[in-house]
Amino acid sequence: MSTLPAHWRRRLQQPDRPAYLMLAELIAEDVRSGRLVARDRLPTLRELAQATGLNYTTVARGYAEAQRRGLIDAQSGRGSYVRGSAPALPLRGGAAMTMNLPPEPDDPALLARIREGAQAVFGEADLHDLLRYQAFGGSAEDRAAGADWLAGQLPGVTAERTLVAPGIHSVLVALISQFARPGQLICVESLGYPGLKAIAAQLGVQLQALPCDEEGPSALAFEHACKHLQPRALYLNPTLQNPSTLTISRARRELLADLALHHSVPIIEDEAYAMLPARLELPALSTLAPGLSWYVSGLSKCFGAGLRTAYVAAPSVREAERLAGTLRGLSVMASPLSNALATRWLRDGTAARMLEAVRQIGRERQALARELLGAVLPTHTQGAPGGPPGLIAPEDGFHAWLRLGPPWQPVELAAWLRDQGVGAVASVAFSTDGDPPDALRLCLGGPQSHADCRAMLGRLAEALDHPRAAQGAVM
Repeated sequence: MSTLPAHWRRRLQQPDRPAYLMLAELIAEDVRSGRLVARDRLPTLRELAQATGLNYTTVARGYAEAQRRGLIDAQSGRGSYVRGSAPALPLRGGAAMTMNLPPEPDDPALLARIREGAQAVFGEADLHDLLRYQAFGGSAEDRAAGADWLAGQLPGVTAERTLVAPGIHSVLVALISQFARPGQLICVESLGYPGLKAIAAQLGVQLQALPCDEEGPSALAFEHACKHLQPRALYLNPTLQNPSTLTISRARRELLADLALHHSVPIIEDEAYAMLPARLELPALSTLAPGLSWYVSGLSKCFGAGLRTAYVAAPSVREAERLAGTLRGLSVMASPLSNALATRWLRDGTAARMLEAVRQIGRERQALARELLGAVLPTHTQGAPGGPPGLIAPEDGFHAWLRLGPPWQPVELAAWLRDQGVGAVASVAFSTDGDPPDALRLCLGGPQSHADCRAMLGRLAEALDHPRAAQGAVM
């Protein structure tokens, strides 16, 4: 931690609790979110006191409290370092909306169709062939099916430059390791996929955050980075961005693509959610900067999170071959069994049916969120990640973004809501610039029923409508 995060300075100046306890809690939050990782060095007591305006004794008490909680170690003559933690991963249940899962349709006919497709794969395929090593990138049939699936968003894509991979996350690891070396940086949105933060930390790659408005990441900030910081790539989640639900406008896509082309900066276009809008009349950045862009999509957010099949369209056949080599070194190959299932469901229309069912449930639950939370907050279908209190619940997709105002602190409210059976993730988990807005992400997917979703959103609306009672419980 070379500089004091802006949200530390802001939070430490709030008078609602002792500053030394708030300091320990800020360290805990940043360890949980991945902003601080094991062996990160913290500012010295004197540096932190000067940066925050707190007195030396208060800062010392805060570090002592953090050490008591097992968050940091203090070594004489060397300073204070983060101990880190190994996060526990609950298997299922609990707060359903904290999980980043698509809705699970309860349609007997659709479920029977999925089952029949799976049985057909095992009944008709050469099982020995599916249990052998295969060339990386999938069979010719798998790659053709993937290219056809992407063609609605990426006209002109071919099977020759499409690879099948074991999940979007593995593709991102490969691309970032291919573009950037430790200490180099890539440009990202100021709020983004937490997995990308973990990848960057593991690879030693720096993230340069681009502030976002209602149209998307700032083109001016990207231009400044291109001129002065030599970014190795631009990573974007252009459609229904996780967590803010923001979809980048056409004008902003064109500006960002033009700048990437001018400065020869590769674009990683993570379109995990682009299939969810029934009509997306916006160009992919990969069509605006075709020689520099890598288009990544998959089935985990429109079919099921356990179907770890992703498709990546490279700028050229040669670049696809290069990426195949990198991916092979990281993960050997995508599972032929998973590939065969995915290809079957794509080819027989099951994936399209599943996608439409996910869309329909998403529309219903977003309408429910606007109905219940709209009684206590302004509601929008698009907006900037930061701003006055309000709910952003787009008609497409299954995330909602809840901007908060006083007296709420996102981390505290999210923890309290989980105790009430309502799932939410605080904005700090997604922040790449150290200054997250006061907001929560809600996931309206997962195994919950419509009635469960209504009950959870109702409890959240009640808490927002009666903050004194809820905040008293938080305190």
